Amino acid sequence: MFNVMYEWFWWDRIWLPLNLTWADLEDKEGRVYAKASHLYVTVPYAFAFLLIRYLFESWIATPLAASAGIKQRIHLKADSNPILELYYTAQCRRPAQADIDGLSKKSSLSVRQVERWFRKRRSQDRPGVVKKFREASWRFIFYLLAFIGGIAALYDKEWFYDMQEVWTDFPKQSMLESQYWYYILEMSFYGSLLFSVAFDVKRKDFQEQIIHHLATLVLLSFSWCVNYIRIGTLVMLVHDASDVLLESAKLFNYAKWEKTCNTLFVLFAIVFLVTRLIIFPFWLIHCTWVYPVQRYPAFFGYYFFNVMLVVLLCLHIFWAYLILCMIRKFVFGTLTGDERSDNEEEEEEEENESESSLTGDEGKGQHKLGNGLAFDEKEEQNGCLGCLSPPEHICQPKTESRSMLEHYQCPNKRYCSHFGQIISVSPHNVVSSSPAG
Repeated sequence: MFNVMYEWFWWDRIWLPLNLTWADLEDKEGRVYAKASHLYVTVPYAFAFLLIRYLFESWIATPLAASAGIKQRIHLKADSNPILELYYTAQCRRPAQADIDGLSKKSSLSVRQVERWFRKRRSQDRPGVVKKFREASWRFIFYLLAFIGGIAALYDKEWFYDMQEVWTDFPKQSMLESQYWYYILEMSFYGSLLFSVAFDVKRKDFQEQIIHHLATLVLLSFSWCVNYIRIGTLVMLVHDASDVLLESAKLFNYAKWEKTCNTLFVLFAIVFLVTRLIIFPFWLIHCTWVYPVQRYPAFFGYYFFNVMLVVLLCLHIFWAYLILCMIRKFVFGTLTGDERSDNEEEEEEEENESESSLTGDEGKGQHKLGNGLAFDEKEEQNGCLGCLSPPEHICQPKTESRSMLEHYQCPNKRYCSHFGQIISVSPHNVVSSSPAG
């Protein structure tokens, strides 16, 4: 049964043009062709990338974050409570009110204490700015090196300047060593992103990032097996171009270099829109959609490859829409939130608002300070100042300067920002993000 399915899957008529077989892509006469077996090496390489990433983040990114003045926010730890911990890890991080009442009885704590325990416990798991800086710096280094390597591998090739040359002598195009390493390293990197996705900072477009990474890996694997390598290298180069600016803008955002961050974001937006919404559809997809049928009849592999490119294009349009929304709101001064900020940050704002309202409702054990701030007497007795909550008419920025990429907090509308974390869009992340990867 397995052999039958294997032979059907690799049937020549599915993946290759008419009158061509896999025998035509066997190494001979000094020609070397890509083979599916070459892709096995991407799995151990992906784990190698994870190891390199760990060493890079520990020895380089963390000290760099410290030198940039980025400090890890210290969260209060929740008291040890096996009953609440079991519920938190096994069932839900945000229990419903009925569950809170039940947990209150089981743990012999008040409802307020249970609610506060879950807030503190979620806070322990919330990623800090240092973690985000480490992740962004790792992606920046890879995308920068990949983009430079892609330019070095393609700048002297005819198909880099003439799209028709992509299909000259197809599919009998001998594979170059530079193409081999460009493909293997890119696929290994995207594989490592999939392996680490459970531990990385989650964004609102988490599902889109997963779709992007999977579509990219499927697209690269298919193009490798059927020798669509020339167009595949061009697709990777187009994606890496904007990702470099994206990750660098994030780094300067975390370091609070507002002017540099804003400049890089504008450059990123321009490069993203040009490469993903102009060059990608009107040059690359046009090249894969129009030119091949001028040389041979359309076949399943032809449609499959173009459908995967269209999937990436849809993700590009989705991310471009978010970017344009942020630009429009910033220009007209109506920006009150980030279109795709970190999930964890949004949770934190909601919890702060909830804590503020709870503190305001408690008349006992609470003191008003001269400047309108309030603190909980119970918290003070436990050795911490507790929930400082400004009155409703006060809106405090996290920093004194107003950057396009900084967050503002307001008690009534806790999540105000000037470009928030829009640069955390990951299009290869598309991309990524994509575009991104």
